[in-house]
Formats: sequence, C-alpha cells, structure tokens
Amino acid sequence: MTELRHRAAKDTDPTLQQQPSEDKGSDSELKVEKDGVSDSESKVDSGLPEVPVPPDDTPEVLNKALSGLSSRWKNWWVRGILTLAMISFFFFIIYLGPMVLMMIVLCVQIKCFHEIITIGYSVYHSYHLPWFRTLSWYFLLCVNYFFYGETVTDYFFTLVQREEPLRILSKYHRFISFALYLTGFCMFVLSLVKKHYRLQFYMLSPKKTWEGFIGGFFATIVFGILLSYVMAGVRYFVCPVEFNNDSNSFQVDCEPSDLFQLQDYALPSILESVTGWTTVRLYPFQIHSIALSTFASIVGPFGGFFASGFKRAFKIKDFANTIPGHGGIMDRFDCQYLMATFVNVYIASFIRGPNPTKVIQQLLALRVDQQLHIFNSLKAHLTEKGLLPALEEAAA
Repeated sequence: MTELRHRAAKDTDPTLQQQPSEDKGSDSELKVEKDGVSDSESKVDSGLPEVPVPPDDTPEVLNKALSGLSSRWKNWWVRGILTLAMISFFFFIIYLGPMVLMMIVLCVQIKCFHEIITIGYSVYHSYHLPWFRTLSWYFLLCVNYFFYGETVTDYFFTLVQREEPLRILSKYHRFISFALYLTGFCMFVLSLVKKHYRLQFYMLSPKKTWEGFIGGFFATIVFGILLSYVMAGVRYFVCPVEFNNDSNSFQVDCEPSDLFQLQDYALPSILESVTGWTTVRLYPFQIHSIALSTFASIVGPFGGFFASGFKRAFKIKDFANTIPGHGGIMDRFDCQYLMATFVNVYIASFIRGPNPTKVIQQLLALRVDQQLHIFNSLKAHLTEKGLLPALEEAAA
C-alpha cells in the first residue's frame, strides 16, 4: 500500500505541481506591470519637474566624530546635538532682551518663506514665469508692513507720536498698506505675457472697450459729485446707525459733522478764468467722492475681469441663475470686494476721526481707579496747556 501511494505521488502530472509557482510568477509579473503603468501614468499626469533633493549639510566636525556609527545612530546623535544647541541658543536670545527676540522671529519668518519660495522657483523655473521671486518677496514685505506696523503703533505709541515721520506713517498705515498691495497687484498684471495666461482681458469681457472704460471714468466722477451733493443733505445717508437707550431702539439721527456741511472753496485761477466764479460752495465729502469714483472706475473693473476669468476656467457663463437675465448675485457684485475694501480703508485713513461719545463710553466702562487716573492725567495736561484756568473762570 505504501509503495502504491509513493508511486501515485511520483506519477502525478508535473504540470499540476508547477502550476502554483507559475501562478505566483504571473501574479508578480502583473504586479510589476501595474506598478510600472501607475508610475508612468503618475509621471504623465503630474507633468511637473522633480524637486531637487537638498545636500547633506551636517557639520564636518560631527561627520568625523560620528563616522564609525551606523546611519540610524548617526542621524539620532546629529538630531539630538543640534536640538540641544537650538534650545541653548533660544534661551540665550531670551536673555538678550525682547528687541533681539523680535528680530529673531522676523529672521525665522523670512528664512521659512525663503525655503518655500526656493522650492517653488526650482519646480516652476522651467516655465519661465516673470517676476516670480520678486513678486513673492514683495508681497511678503506688504504683509509684514501691515502686521508689524499695527504692532509698533500699539506698543510704541509714545515714540510714534513724538516723531513726525512715524506719526504720518501711523496715521495712514492702512491706506499705505492697501496701496502697496494694489501696486503688487498691478505689477502682477503687467508681468503677464504670452503663454503665461490663457485669455486676454478683451476675451474675458468682450463687451468692455476702451471707449466705455474712458467714458465710464468721467461719467463716474461727475455722477459721484452730483449724487454726493444730493445725499449729503439727507441724514439717513450721513448719520450712523446707533442704539438709543431712552427709546430702546435703533435710530439714524445725528448732527451732521463738518464733512456734510456746505463750505466755500476758492477756485484755481484757471477755472476762475473759464467759469468766472471765484468760489464754489460744496460739501467736503464731494471732494472725497472724486477719489472714491476714481478708484471705482479704474481699479474696480479688475474684480470683474478676474471673476470672468474664473468663470471661463470652469467653462460656465454665470455663477448662478438667481437673477434672470443677469446670472447670480456674484455676477452683479464681482467688483464690490475691491471697492468695499478701499472705501473702508479710505474712511479709516482720511475721514473718520475720534468720536468723543464712544471715548466717554469706553472710559465709563473702566474701573474707578482707572477713571481717576485718566482724570488726573487729563487735568494735568490741560493745566500744562493753560486751558484749565480759563475753563474754571468761564464756569465761575
């Protein structure tokens, strides 16, 4: 019986015995083919240059000291030693004082940005993008100017108010920051050349022409001056919405500020010779309306250009069908983001001033000892200016 079993095992078809190994081989071949196809497809789909691998910058002293260790232990020792060195350096920076610490934070931020921009430039260098690094560093400057300017004004207010140039920069800080951002925006648009953008502006908005652009510029200024004259006389448009505790309701009623009071302005000699008028009676806000209208007619349409480019990229005509015949709400308000930001910055920089009512409300919200401190400081300031005795005599 045992002999028959051994013979049966020997006489078994050899192809059946080799089939599992062949299946394994075929599976491995299929796996290799799939891996090869996926790799090639990923390379074709990505179409991006490879990021260069940075060289090993380990100090030569550590390389010699750790030459006898394996790569794993060498990496562990290098990371540990440099970690201790960075922690020691950090404590040394804290010991040097807050100014040095702020400068180190700024240097770390610049270095991090440099590493990111270097990678981006290495990858997209073959595309010959103009001003890639210049614009990147410029926008970093704009962001830092905005945030660090706010911080310097808050923490070094006394020093800022003492120096005239710093006081001007502090007063118009938001407007300067916004102007810097818009300058970078214009630089980006001017850097666009063939092969670096898909559609020309006239292809984005075929209905917009130079005639309409120039005509709209003058029409917007004239319309802004006339409309601001009409609206300045209505309190609904010039008074802020405030909550009245007596009536327990929101009200739009106030005494119009000097900005909405008619004043006489002397005309230049050229306009005087043409019109025959020596003075003209205007609201001060009408002068500000010229600046707002100029921005709305020159820079505002770029919001529409980029909104059109966004729609063309997704091959859609309108953002939605909310308004029949017009499209979506975004199609009608595509220019408002730039315009609303500019109006807010312009009002904060050139129009809005300190509000005594709000200052008093903030003072009343302080503790009693803080209110007494402010009262004594204000009294000493008025006495030093020679105003307090005159006020006391007038009250008597």
